[in-house]
Amino acid sequence: MAFKARGLGGTAVRAVAGAGLAAGAVWLWRNQGAVATGRPVNEWTFTHMSALMPTDTVPRSSRPRPFVRRTRPLECSYAFDGRRRTLEEFHRRTHTTGFAVVHRGVLVHENHPGRFASPGARFQLFSLTKSVTSMLVGIALEEGALSLDDQVVSHLPELAGSAYDGATVGHLLDMCSGAGGVEDYTDPDAPVNRFERAVTGGGSVLDVLRSLPRAAQPGTVFNYSTLDTQVLGRALEAATGVPLARYAARRLWDPVGAESDAYYFLTRGRPRTALGGGSLNATVRDLARLGVLMAHGGVRDGRQVVPAAWVERSRGAGLPHLEVGALGGGLPAHYGYANQWWTLGGEHRAFTGLGIHGQFLWVDPVADVVVVKTSAWPTADDPERDAETVAALTALTARLGRGGRGASGGS
Repeated sequence: MAFKARGLGGTAVRAVAGAGLAAGAVWLWRNQGAVATGRPVNEWTFTHMSALMPTDTVPRSSRPRPFVRRTRPLECSYAFDGRRRTLEEFHRRTHTTGFAVVHRGVLVHENHPGRFASPGARFQLFSLTKSVTSMLVGIALEEGALSLDDQVVSHLPELAGSAYDGATVGHLLDMCSGAGGVEDYTDPDAPVNRFERAVTGGGSVLDVLRSLPRAAQPGTVFNYSTLDTQVLGRALEAATGVPLARYAARRLWDPVGAESDAYYFLTRGRPRTALGGGSLNATVRDLARLGVLMAHGGVRDGRQVVPAAWVERSRGAGLPHLEVGALGGGLPAHYGYANQWWTLGGEHRAFTGLGIHGQFLWVDPVADVVVVKTSAWPTADDPERDAETVAALTALTARLGRGGRGASGGS
């Protein structure tokens, strides 16, 4: 009635409504990343990537081996921001969606507080994928498929003449390729955001890679870059002749006895490719299996799956500009970097895989403790929640390592 009073008939009303719907659809398409990764929607997004993007499956092991389980609530507190807090507070304050603790190969604690989380849920791991890619590269090196000194363009000639021309596989592993700019998720024009738009919008990832400027000489400056690991993953595929999902299935998922299928989501544009720097989705338990493999020197059931020297390099490469506290660029001083892992230094030389929005694969080989934490932080990077997570997991690992209540027999 009100529309007709203004001279708008039914056809006009439908036209206005249609225009509004179209405008809304355009806005949603342009802002899909912000909507999908903001709370509370991200709790669904991070467990349902297969509903949003094309995928390539990593099949579960032909010989799945469940963990020995002795799970009980963990009695542990940690100090942060001037007070002591419990693990329950920790999960609430850092939006934990999945959590598992393995001590001496035994699953001593498991919790899935996320709205859509469960033991069978596959969680989007973001940049924690990089650490898995590193494990695969270490295996490929042992097999002779590539070497640390290989020029990137020897495997990917399409990058000849780009900022990656002159960088080696070793430079990519340590984020010292010299290509690109700062990984700033708040800057729409940052390389990582242009890359994300190409991945999700069907654009050319290769064009983004070729457009990067040379920021430093290869091997001289640490610059954390998801695009470096995208190039590393593509080089690995070129060297082995198989997609990441197939190589991961044969070389990791099967030998560790994974109980569930994992998957990589793929670029929308063709040729569809996995993201070596950020598209693996897996269960908390299977991710913990990879952590146990690293904690035990790359050995599973007496078989050397990941080379022992590669595991050792992942705990610290011995390069001064990659040591804990030396990374610069506003990165937290409690981290160093090596082999696509974040190193923690100290007597235990623990290390962790990290993904935006709060994904952790924490490995302490000396304490023989592995902790997996998946999360749904409201922002990609959150220094406060990161610092609190480090405080909590350090305290938890120390308690288990002392052999008190909550060690190998639960809490």
